[in-house]
Amino acid sequence: MANSGIQLALHVGPVPLPAPAELVRALTRVKVEMGSGEAQGGFDLTFDLPQRSPLRTLFLVSGGGGGVPLMRVALAVTINGRSEPLIDGIATHVEMLPGEGGVGQVLVRGKDLSALMAVIEIPGLPFPAMPTSARVLLVLAKYAALGVIPMVIPSLADVPPLPIQRIPVQRGNDYEYVAQLARDVGYVFYLEPGPAPGTSKAYWGPEIRVGEPQPALTTNMDASTNVEQLGFRFDRERKRLPIVFFQESASKAPIPVPIPDVTPLNPPLGALPPLPPKIEQLSDTAQMSVGDALLKGLAFAAKHSDSVFGSGRLDVTRYGRVLRSRRLVGVRGAGLPFDGLYYVKSVTHEIERGSYKQSFELARNGLVSTVPRVPV
Repeated sequence: MANSGIQLALHVGPVPLPAPAELVRALTRVKVEMGSGEAQGGFDLTFDLPQRSPLRTLFLVSGGGGGVPLMRVALAVTINGRSEPLIDGIATHVEMLPGEGGVGQVLVRGKDLSALMAVIEIPGLPFPAMPTSARVLLVLAKYAALGVIPMVIPSLADVPPLPIQRIPVQRGNDYEYVAQLARDVGYVFYLEPGPAPGTSKAYWGPEIRVGEPQPALTTNMDASTNVEQLGFRFDRERKRLPIVFFQESASKAPIPVPIPDVTPLNPPLGALPPLPPKIEQLSDTAQMSVGDALLKGLAFAAKHSDSVFGSGRLDVTRYGRVLRSRRLVGVRGAGLPFDGLYYVKSVTHEIERGSYKQSFELARNGLVSTVPRVPV
């Protein structure tokens, strides 16, 4: 598929290879959803095919698992000479839809490679004397043959438990277990495609809100406007200040300690964060070790740090590049309270012949920009 300098590359097969020309010509619509770790990435591919096309049988066999163990799908888009991988996943569902004039539709749905992690379940698998990061690496090592490259950042209290006190065991399938370990320490876990077809980065670590921002989303600026719609809301009720309790060794008295939501990798993007309307006392932390109590407080603070949220829609041709999730982006023209830098929480790509649209969700911790200008 190509449009105004935008080219979409489709790779399919047990080992992703360029799709046949007939298959590419039949592709009429693509939808890809990429978030920031709260849910798995996914895709929908819509093909227009004649009722007796042999491709219909191929889709049913591959999507239903009839003899083909793995039908992998990799999508990448090239705009202005710059290639951007969209997703690397597997087909999980195939649906036949009725059409007109003897031409029907085949809808292929799938998820990123984390869908394979939801297949393998070894309940009760022990991890003696292994810190959390080592457990994550051991789980992800199973998927190296699929091109999954782990990127694991140890937490602040990443210490191995003593086997005589506790031996961690796996609960649930691989995806559920790794995702739960991330939530326990205030981290995120997701798979990001690329840099080459057939490879993905498995990121387990803190939500990183630093780095070079993407070009600004511009609204209410006449010819400079590059978004179709953009709106914001301020929700101060989302803000929470957690208080954890450390037990004093001599008197056993609990010492309350507030935990901030600002870290070196998550600096404030808003100059005026709201005062927390509610303080959460995590009283069960008094029975935990100092490290575990600190991790629980950090996880709670990270989950309840944002109070300004934005959503919108843009035309990629006008924006000039692909807006990426899990990155920073600038906003201008929205007014003093809402201009500045935001973290892109999720992006949905919608591609058809002659059209490439994106819907997006933004978030940050407070009102008013912390920077005097944003890159355009």
